[in-house]
Amino acid sequence: MNIRIGAEEEFHLLEAESRLVVPRADQLLRRLPRGTFTAELHQSIVETNTGVHATLDELYADLAQTRRRLDAAASSLGLAVLAAGTAPLAPAASGHPTDDARYRHMVEEYRRVADEQLICSAQIHVDVPDRDTAVTVMCALSPWLAVLLALSASSPYWQGTDTGYASWRTLLWQRWPTAGPAGCFSSAAAYDAAVDDLVRSGIISDPGMIYYDVRPSAHLRTLELRICDACPRVENVVLVAGLFRALVTDVLEHRGAGATPCEGRHEWLRGASWRAARSGLEGSLVDPETHRDAPAAQVVRKLLTRLRPALEAHGDWQTVGELTEAALAEGSAARRIRRTAQAEGLPACVDMLIDETRGERRGPGPGPAGRETAAPPVTGAAASRPGRPRELRGV
Repeated sequence: MNIRIGAEEEFHLLEAESRLVVPRADQLLRRLPRGTFTAELHQSIVETNTGVHATLDELYADLAQTRRRLDAAASSLGLAVLAAGTAPLAPAASGHPTDDARYRHMVEEYRRVADEQLICSAQIHVDVPDRDTAVTVMCALSPWLAVLLALSASSPYWQGTDTGYASWRTLLWQRWPTAGPAGCFSSAAAYDAAVDDLVRSGIISDPGMIYYDVRPSAHLRTLELRICDACPRVENVVLVAGLFRALVTDVLEHRGAGATPCEGRHEWLRGASWRAARSGLEGSLVDPETHRDAPAAQVVRKLLTRLRPALEAHGDWQTVGELTEAALAEGSAARRIRRTAQAEGLPACVDMLIDETRGERRGPGPGPAGRETAAPPVTGAAASRPGRPRELRGV
């Protein structure tokens, strides 16, 4: 079974010395190739796009090398990049939207929602045969997406204060009129008709503003995961990608066997996402099968067990299993962020996130520690980066 994957990552752009968010994306992007590196709504955020890959090894190598290239270009300008749902020291609003007609319209139309769009996500694309299949799969796997959000949660701080949430980015993101659970559609035509209605109503300006937790790509034959925070560590992006591909594979196999793909009840999904954003891996999650609270580790392991055949089909079982257990043992990125901020202060917390974005880890022991290079999490991941069969764009 050859289901390929790709990823988009968004990064906060900071002044290295002050650790504050700065609007210098255009200046940075002039030093980087177009396509792989692109602008976002605000000039304090840049996006990267991987190639399309058959294995998690290849995806890891691509992500790691792209981050190194972005970090090198930023460092040459006295800047740093940070992968997390929010930057702990982000200002209340950017005031520096990218000079683009579409972005100018978004700022004018959505006002503070757009002004405070200082958030970053990790987005995963997975191959699907066609758009009808994408819509079916989208519906059937939606109950499990909050688990992936919990695994990625990395945004407890907003404007220098602890929000009490593991993913405050989720709460900011859900203010957009089309953000949240996708719901169920009988076909691609039904989905496209619903999107067209939203555009004609003036609620959104184009299909790219469909911000569902998962959606069919508008221009690629892929299903796109959009619920996750940006992840400081590349390993977590790989973990989410492996699980999402396995979810798609699992639904496709059940669909082929004639099983009913979806129970048709999605009214509880927004609450499940809220719970994941609130607690991350450190509290409870809503079990997608029982709709009851359960310890996060129990729900994550239930998903892993459910997906074992699909993970084995892609040769991902050992890698994803080990990354899952490591994530559960250490806790979410939100937990690391809080622990560092409480022990050493927010500037040290920002430094830790910059280090992890580069691929470095803090050494063990209390208090400030030295840095060490993180080992590749998957066999062969340190190999040279493969080519890019096509680019991903999921604005």
